[in-house]
Amino acid sequence: MAHKEDDTRMLKIWQEASGRGEDGFKMLLESILQRVLKEELTAFIGADRHERIASRNGYRNGYKPRMLNTRLGTMELMVPKDRDGRFQTELFDRYQRSEKALMLGVVQMYLQGVSTRKVKKITEDLCGLDISKSQVSNLTKGLDEDLNSWRTRDLSGQRYPYLMIDARYEKVRINRQVLSQGIFLVVGVREDGYREILGTWVCESENEASWSDAFKDLKSRGLNGVKYVVSDDHEGLRKAIDRYFQGCMWQRCQVHFVRNALKQVARKDREAVAKKLRQITEAPDIKDARKRIEEIAVEIEDRYPKVSELLDEFGEEILNVYSLPEQHQRKMRSTNMLERYNQELKRRTRVIRIFPDRESCLRLVTALAMETSEDWMVRRYLTFEGEVSGMDKVGRKAA
Repeated sequence: MAHKEDDTRMLKIWQEASGRGEDGFKMLLESILQRVLKEELTAFIGADRHERIASRNGYRNGYKPRMLNTRLGTMELMVPKDRDGRFQTELFDRYQRSEKALMLGVVQMYLQGVSTRKVKKITEDLCGLDISKSQVSNLTKGLDEDLNSWRTRDLSGQRYPYLMIDARYEKVRINRQVLSQGIFLVVGVREDGYREILGTWVCESENEASWSDAFKDLKSRGLNGVKYVVSDDHEGLRKAIDRYFQGCMWQRCQVHFVRNALKQVARKDREAVAKKLRQITEAPDIKDARKRIEEIAVEIEDRYPKVSELLDEFGEEILNVYSLPEQHQRKMRSTNMLERYNQELKRRTRVIRIFPDRESCLRLVTALAMETSEDWMVRRYLTFEGEVSGMDKVGRKAA
């Protein structure tokens, strides 16, 4: 009898819903879900209402209200209860799993560089959920425990003969001001030839104190075995490297060096000068590279004296790479390997434009660093074949 009454009621609701658009379908869905809840309790008890059989598993005991968000809006359902309080509906468990999947999707959209405004619109259009910008940002904070664990992981189980160090800048809102913040990145190449991003930091500037804090963090986590470091020639960075990696060979990034030199050249002559500088960076050995530096410095001295001075004074700084095994030299002469990472980071941050705070910036940068490190573990970057022990001879080779 109860089922027949429910069927009659459902038919009536369907007739009313057909002319009321989304509101009508919401009412229909609400009735269907309510019936599902009743059927679940009936199956749990093993008997219909007022049915007296020996096999029944309990008795009904009223209802409790519970809200359920759907793409058609929020529904207020009445969840039936049993007298002993043992009945638990599976309907909300299934919804919670879907909700978790949705929230994971929201977080992933954010990490892929989709703006919080667009994420909000997507969830409203697809799911009927009104998620604010602040809620989207708060959802991503659930990642912090995993991200912080990765950023503070122990490094003592590996040795890292080579380091690549770079920085870029992003806009962050701090104390109601939009400021440029430095994104620090350190990549290590391990003795087994694999590379990984060792850490990420967001700092106000590239001064010695900020870089020192980053290197101090790496040392406290067990970074060891460093023999060679390649980076730009930023003064604060250089001083921090000298302090925390004493005795290590430092290579000035050849790509940065060439870019700095070309800034002193008229636009119409840059291609020709760049071709001359490539003769230095592509020299087969250090002896030939030194010879080319001397010749080119003399050749361009009259027209571009600043570039000539740059070669005379700092040219030797881009040649330390020749002290490495020959098969490593091309990949370790610059920080160019990080360009792809920086391009992907730029693609994601370009949509966000201005981070609401420093923490949100660090969260996105770290998440991308984790993804990148995992991708790198698919293939070796270098093959050492026992050269690491010979790295102690690097200084003698350079001489």
